[in-house]
Amino acid sequence: MWLRLRQIALVAERLAPVERALVEVLAVAVCYRDAAVATFGLENALFPVGNQFLEVVAPTRSGTAGGRYLERRGGDGGYMVICQTDDHPLRRQRVAELGVRTVYDRDTADYRLMQLHPKDTGGSFLEIDAQLGPGGLDVDGPWHPAGPDWRSAKQLNRVTGISAAEIQAEDPLAVAQRWSQIVEIPLTNTDSSEAELKLDNASVRFVPCSDGRPEGLGGIDVVCVDRDAVIAAADRAQGVATVMGDNQILIGGLRITLV
Repeated sequence: MWLRLRQIALVAERLAPVERALVEVLAVAVCYRDAAVATFGLENALFPVGNQFLEVVAPTRSGTAGGRYLERRGGDGGYMVICQTDDHPLRRQRVAELGVRTVYDRDTADYRLMQLHPKDTGGSFLEIDAQLGPGGLDVDGPWHPAGPDWRSAKQLNRVTGISAAEIQAEDPLAVAQRWSQIVEIPLTNTDSSEAELKLDNASVRFVPCSDGRPEGLGGIDVVCVDRDAVIAAADRAQGVATVMGDNQILIGGLRITLV
């Protein structure tokens, strides 16, 4: 039974500026806008990064879960870590055994979704989904949230994948242990300040809060094939900051480390 990092979601007060920054700096392209998220008072855009995805959601009305999350974390930033599994029933069974609540749970003909309650997981929203049907288990296979033709929007000139997500927490080891219980993957680096979960295609690191913001998805690592182009575009783009020299940029409140 495997578990892959398939999608990272950001939440922003306004969609357009963060979308523009991602396109200008990472040279990614929008593959899909899901009209169904309007049910939750949101608008969104998805961008392929290799065979994974970045998503930005933004509230379109007051009183939404996304809006409350923005208030709690003090502005734009990371929102959800979304994983793909090959055995959704067993994952559901494990979550039920641990008494972890779900915020949203949905099954369709080709897709199963299980979004876990952050008060029960700690750190960030964790979502575990499954893609059914032909090619559903392929690393480059279909992905329901990204629409029917996501591959046509794939751009590989600057970034080619997401290799890590970084969760910051007041007690990172406790949060890491909880996630480890849920996904049934042993932790590594537990004797350091960065406990880590090794997924099949990426890792999840758990670190102390160090940026003045409460716990949440603080950053990601992206596989970069043209660092100079990314940094040059970041220097030109509005609302984008470079951090740690040429190794890290800040877009939509999310630290993006170039690896």
